[in-house]
Amino acid sequence: MAVIEENSKKVFFSGVLLLSFSTVLVKIIGLIYKIPMLSYLGSEGMGYFNSAYEIYALFCIIATAGLPVALSVLISGALARKEGASVDRIYRSALKIFLFIGIIGSVTMWFGAHAFCSWIQNEGAFLALRSIAPTVFLICVSSALRGYFQGFQRMMPTAMSQLLESLGKLVFGLLFAYTALERGYPTETVAAAAGWGLTLGSGISLLYLLLEKKRFSLRNKIEREALSSKLANVKILRSLASLAIPMTLGAALISVTKIVDMTMILRRLQAIGYTEASANEAFGNYTTLALSVFAVLPTLLNSVSLPLVPILSGAIISGNTERQKQMIELSYRFAALFAIPASLGIAAFSHRILSLVFPYATEAVDTTAPLLSLLGASVFLSCMITATNSVLHAYRSVNLPIFSMLAGTLVKGVSSYFLIGNPKIGLLGAPISSFLCNFVIVLLNFIFAARLCHAELSVSKIFFRPFGAAAVSVGCSLLVCTFFEEKYGEGALVSISSLLFCVVLYFIFSVLFGCITSEDLQALPLGEKCNCVFKRLKSIIFKENTQKMGK
Repeated sequence: MAVIEENSKKVFFSGVLLLSFSTVLVKIIGLIYKIPMLSYLGSEGMGYFNSAYEIYALFCIIATAGLPVALSVLISGALARKEGASVDRIYRSALKIFLFIGIIGSVTMWFGAHAFCSWIQNEGAFLALRSIAPTVFLICVSSALRGYFQGFQRMMPTAMSQLLESLGKLVFGLLFAYTALERGYPTETVAAAAGWGLTLGSGISLLYLLLEKKRFSLRNKIEREALSSKLANVKILRSLASLAIPMTLGAALISVTKIVDMTMILRRLQAIGYTEASANEAFGNYTTLALSVFAVLPTLLNSVSLPLVPILSGAIISGNTERQKQMIELSYRFAALFAIPASLGIAAFSHRILSLVFPYATEAVDTTAPLLSLLGASVFLSCMITATNSVLHAYRSVNLPIFSMLAGTLVKGVSSYFLIGNPKIGLLGAPISSFLCNFVIVLLNFIFAARLCHAELSVSKIFFRPFGAAAVSVGCSLLVCTFFEEKYGEGALVSISSLLFCVVLYFIFSVLFGCITSEDLQALPLGEKCNCVFKRLKSIIFKENTQKMGK
């Protein structure tokens, strides 16, 4: 196998590591946020907040999902063609679109709050929805700036802005909710106070990006002004629209599946005998506990797609088919390396994980753990949706993900309706329908990507080896955890020790099974030192195994 150009691989891994580190911190902050927020709002209040947030997420995706990626592709393409002066014109044209969408989105959410709440049959989410409405505008402008920096393959501004946004949500969301609770306001108002914290956090994130953009522009001003511009505004807008609209539709369909999930859960549970309050409580537990843990890795794997798209786009423009194949295989393998053990681990340790994260919500943990266990199977599929979508976007085949998303959404809606509406299945139908939906999407995306790449990928290296390493590691860790729980009783120390033991085992078996290669580590920051440690560890493992076999 030919070696990937070292600079591209280093840029890819550096971007992945930076965004991954930022995303991990954001997710940790998010979990820290939800633990006290659950005690402030209760399951019912979290149902109001999460209902409003899902509607906001749909508007946010419609406003921002395709345009930042399209903007980064156009900017990276202009830089590759040495048309540096076109970059500012591309950005200014895109910014106008972002501003327009942001204003329309925020106004629609604010004045349409009653209609949205009536549609999902959750009137208590009205104030929370209005409190989040201004965030759509703030996120739109932030996304324009993030797409600009990503086109230069600069991931630090994106990482920092996400971190500031999450910290603002944590600090101000909890502060506002606590203040409202102390003053005796009803649950709906406390949920709205938490929403205003999210809005303020998004404003702080935008302020950072504006300052960073000004600093970056001043530092690169002379070089860009010396080059001539070749793109007309009309051509830029046409290019942005041709890329962004299909990407946005595809991403919006992901959010639509969540809206379908929310609507089906609330409506179908009431159809089998739940009251509106009890259905909202069940939905609150499912979204706050199960989906929060489930979403950690798929969100983290977005860190793979952001650096991949501009790098792979450059390889496609240059016509380097071997490099295209290698970058696709690298992104799939990187995603599978983390997604497969996470799927198996969540399925096996669901109750223990929830007990660690939400130690004081015993009743909610008991009812939600089976749901999370079933969701575990969808973690891998959700991560591969992100990886395959990014490949299709890099090839500018932006209509294909729409087709696969439509097929998956249809499966989701039909299966949710019948499964959740069955009294014997009930809420368990939600994670089952998610699995069916994601399976259809991934299958279609793999077929589309394989036809575009025209290359055979190593299925064994990408999927089978990580699965073998993960299955052995999770199985051994579960046996060890069960043994110590029977001997010393259940507890956080036993659960944490078992999970850490699983991580160590997985790394060892990944080395043994060849899931991690020396070339991968060589491309990392401090790659030489990482590679030396890797080779030393590998020699120790194989030397001990050889000696045992000899005996």
